[in-house]
Amino acid sequence: MTAPTSVRLPRLDEAGRAALFTDARTANTFTGEPVSDETLRAIWELAQWPPTAANTQPLRVTFVRTGAGRERLIPLLAEGNRAKSEAAPVVALLAADLDFHEHAPVTFPVKPDFRESLEEQGRGGREPMARFNASLQVGYFLLAARAHGLAAGPMAGFDADAVTAEFFPGGRHRALLVVNLGHPADDAWHPRLPRLAAEDVLSFA
Repeated sequence: MTAPTSVRLPRLDEAGRAALFTDARTANTFTGEPVSDETLRAIWELAQWPPTAANTQPLRVTFVRTGAGRERLIPLLAEGNRAKSEAAPVVALLAADLDFHEHAPVTFPVKPDFRESLEEQGRGGREPMARFNASLQVGYFLLAARAHGLAAGPMAGFDADAVTAEFFPGGRHRALLVVNLGHPADDAWHPRLPRLAAEDVLSFA
């Protein structure tokens, strides 16, 4: 028996790590430079690749950029967040699809009965799985936006039930997060807040 060979994965250089993690911060103001449909699609094309349980991929994205769309959205945001979203070139509404299992024959063909087993659970039974995996994808989405040179301003300050009813009627989707996207203005950043020390977080078993 031959020993398995190792695969050396590429490492991001310091500039790549800074763009995604150490220098990246939540943006609060944006320039007026537009964001193209091609860039928004490219963000998703990158964000779709990291893992979800059983490859379920329940995140759904609605990009709000028209005046009419903003008029529907802005009143549903917390008052302190409204100006940010009014000024952002694009606002992404991130939601969990509770009927994600309908795509299982395509996304998880290795288990032919997977769709039927999830169908039996109903939306209430599927919701925890949908929310957890869509939340994972939210993180991937933010990193993908940064990888394409955009700043992201994620916000949980909004009426989730109202946004769900306004933009995702029918009970299939649940709004999770509102994310402002665009090119940051000069005053986009608040000072960096502290992070916990490794000693406060890590343990080894």
